[in-house]
Amino acid sequence: MKALKLFFAIALLVSLAPMPYGYYTLIRIVAAILFVVFASQYYEAKKEELAITFGILAFLFQPLIKIPLGREIWNMVDVAVAILLLILWYKEKKENEV
Repeated sequence: MKALKLFFAIALLVSLAPMPYGYYTLIRIVAAILFVVFASQYYEAKKEELAITFGILAFLFQPLIKIPLGREIWNMVDVAVAILLLILWYKEKKENEV
């Protein structure tokens, strides 16, 4: 699962470029699914703060009820989430090396 964090962080950063609308829809669907999975994993690992964070992100990215934040704010959200995913990926990588 940690490789998914790295892959999806890159996918979020790619979404900063002008892409077809379908790419953004796909990102929202994949994000919602991944974030629910991550929330569940962190909840089982007793990391409640991360479970809540990913639960909120799953709601924010879900494609059924779109939250109109505007392009600039969505870009900031994408970058912030990508940074979070990269930090978590790096921490998990370091934990597995020890």
